[in-house]
Amino acid sequence: MPSIIQRPSSVGAEVAPSRNIPFIALHYRDFRLLWLGQFISQAGSQMQNAALNWHIYLLTGSPLALGAIGAIRFLPIVFFSLIGGAAADALDRRRVMIATQSALAMIAAVLGLMTLSGRDSLALIYALIALSATAFAFDNPARQSLIPRLVSKEHLPNALSLNTLIFQFAQIIGPTLAGLVIYASPHGVALVYIINALSFLAVIIALLLMHTSGQAEEAQQMNLSALLEGLRFVRRTPIIWSTMLLDFIATFFASSTYLLPIFARDILRVGAQGYGLLAAAPALGALLAGGAMSLLGRLRRQGPILLLSVTLYGLAIILFGLSPWFITSFLFLALSGAADTVSTVIRGTIRQLATPDRLRGRMTAVNMVFFMGGPQLGELEAGLAAALVGTQPSVVLGGMGCLIAVALVTARVPRLRTYQGDEVG
Repeated sequence: MPSIIQRPSSVGAEVAPSRNIPFIALHYRDFRLLWLGQFISQAGSQMQNAALNWHIYLLTGSPLALGAIGAIRFLPIVFFSLIGGAAADALDRRRVMIATQSALAMIAAVLGLMTLSGRDSLALIYALIALSATAFAFDNPARQSLIPRLVSKEHLPNALSLNTLIFQFAQIIGPTLAGLVIYASPHGVALVYIINALSFLAVIIALLLMHTSGQAEEAQQMNLSALLEGLRFVRRTPIIWSTMLLDFIATFFASSTYLLPIFARDILRVGAQGYGLLAAAPALGALLAGGAMSLLGRLRRQGPILLLSVTLYGLAIILFGLSPWFITSFLFLALSGAADTVSTVIRGTIRQLATPDRLRGRMTAVNMVFFMGGPQLGELEAGLAAALVGTQPSVVLGGMGCLIAVALVTARVPRLRTYQGDEVG
């Protein structure tokens, strides 16, 4: 894609024209590099996520063991995300990402070799999941804080839509390929882990080729005051903390990803191939929604759209839990993914535009606790509920909890009902 006009060297991206061009953020060279690298890497990561769920269920046959993945991922994020956010605001974000991507590649390689040699055990898998979550606690603030430096403020919503598009497209390709690899080879799970280890090279190469400085405009020191400043900023910015709270509560009740192996094998009886398709279904809906949002200009009435999308998400989860057929289950999961993507893009745009560059790493770190905590703890809740009342009732009750949460947050933060998107703070 041809370059346009160079931005100042401190930012290192091109200024695109102000016309409403579809996918305009891809005109920025460094964003384009990161976007392509993440596409490859995320496909590998989603393959591994699907394989991990299948692997653990084959080892244990326990919904509780699947639900525990969420808690194991969440705890390192609670302990390390604020430090990771401070690091993203104090250090070169590109270098932080190179280090974390290298660590994630090594962890995936160890997981693959361990499984291939027959030395896999639940305890070792959990330990490697925890290490991956620790690396992610440093990687995500750096990555999210780097993106606004790669495009102009005007085109940040488009960049965030495209970034969401990557993750959702990868969630289609990843689980589908994982299901095929597992089905085709007796060592399929191990091969998936090794493929993921190699995929991290794409992001590392992209980061090395970038021209943009990864340093924050006002580099911060890493100390206790710097850590707490991010918390104070979020607390005094109602539109940010209210969207974080909505995300946490809704996803806590309605997350059910780790229960999909049970639906595939025991309820819908579609096996590994069907499991891969079910795991990819939310991403298919998200891909369609993300693509549509990438073609649109900046949305107004963001608050009402956000509340409507989360409500639709909860309804889709209820219908999925009630569905007795594979095709309707697939469609309801796709609908949940579409609704979740609309919510994610709106929340991301609000947060990034409301936050100064010097605080973006720490704001992202605080958001990680909500963004990751809701679904990860929600998977534990879903696993416990499934063990107590059954898998399908667990999912239905979770969707109902999501709807109740939307009503409570709307009543508690009435500003969300009228927020237009042309104001911050």
